[in-house]
Amino acid sequence: MTSEAVRRVQSGSVWEENFGYARAVAAGDRVLVGGTSAFKGPLLYGEGDPYEQAKVAFASAVEAIGAFGLGVESVVRTRMYLAHPRDVDEVGRAHKELFDSVRPASTLLVVEGFVDPRILVEVELEAFRGRHPED
Repeated sequence: MTSEAVRRVQSGSVWEENFGYARAVAAGDRVLVGGTSAFKGPLLYGEGDPYEQAKVAFASAVEAIGAFGLGVESVVRTRMYLAHPRDVDEVGRAHKELFDSVRPASTLLVVEGFVDPRILVEVELEAFRGRHPED
């Protein structure tokens, strides 16, 4: 794959700049969105509310694939990282509201914590932008 076949999208996150990564990378038929929280600039949306944080984080991740002309229907995999097991149902509810008709492969993990202790959930997603094979 040539470097011309790889495109990157930045969201403007301070962490992207400080740590040297892109919000989303398109390589061939795949678009990968890195860990996305409910931060927009310096503001954390939904502080203390895992459902709201999941909704905002997924919206930002879907916005990133939108830069490649894709939407929710192109998502084939999601990952959700939670700070607390108690938040599984609320984050799952946010996921279902967005992806119920798409049904991507999904992973949900409880992790030790995040770079900012106010973050309750971080999400990743993968989208497919190639042609769908004929049945």
